[in-house]
Amino acid sequence: MAGMLYLVPTPIGNLGDISKRARETLENADFIAAEDTRVTLKLLNHLELKKPLVSYYEHNKSFKGEKILDRILAGETCALVSDAGSPAISDPGEDLVKQCAAAGIPVCAIPGPCAAITALSISGQATGRFCFEGFLSTAKKSRREHLDSLKNETRTMIFYEAPHKLLNTLTDLSETFGSQRPISLCRELTKLHEEVIRTTLGEALERYTQAPPKGEFVLIVAGAPEKTKAAPTADDAAARVSQLMGQGLSRKDAVKQTAAELGLPKNAVYSAALEEE
Repeated sequence: MAGMLYLVPTPIGNLGDISKRARETLENADFIAAEDTRVTLKLLNHLELKKPLVSYYEHNKSFKGEKILDRILAGETCALVSDAGSPAISDPGEDLVKQCAAAGIPVCAIPGPCAAITALSISGQATGRFCFEGFLSTAKKSRREHLDSLKNETRTMIFYEAPHKLLNTLTDLSETFGSQRPISLCRELTKLHEEVIRTTLGEALERYTQAPPKGEFVLIVAGAPEKTKAAPTADDAAARVSQLMGQGLSRKDAVKQTAAELGLPKNAVYSAALEEE
């Protein structure tokens, strides 16, 4: 009988954020697949747990994934962890989950810390609709294509960035979205020096040019303003009535449908159609 894969979120800074359920899952697993076994070992020592660890990261996921899958199919239970936060989010664990899904292996996600959601909630930006964009590619062409695809994005955007790449990223974001686009820079989340800077892309670039950035960042960038749709005119109404009548509708039905589509009073649409004749 096949085992199971558990996705276990780990603290993004404060070790106190590990949940009781996450600890119990790690304790009961047959083995733990970790992005960096050294980082996970520190967490296990903090929890006073001893468990077999196997490495699973971007550059070994193709062959290690198969080995992990074989062990689960043989009946073992695996707990997958990343260095910080929820595994499989901007993380090679995504591929392991796909492999398990394809093999019919049950996957259970334990709720817990996630830098993207933590940052979004305190950013002061709109949270009703958002998109997670992860890390931008270091390849110029891919990076430019990625940002160009977001030029008209109206949802709040979430990016991850390392301190040594922050200035280049702020430069590219400013060139793409304009220097006045609002941004919230969330740094060292849940740690002693947690900080949220709410500013514009231009001011952020100036700030970190003068003072080199430190710590891991989550960037919350405001989406593009919604474009206001021009109110329909009498000419629009007359043109639509004419079009519908050309399709075989009677004047009465064409006026009724046009009024519903454009949100105009039927008598106004009727008058516009008459004037057009």
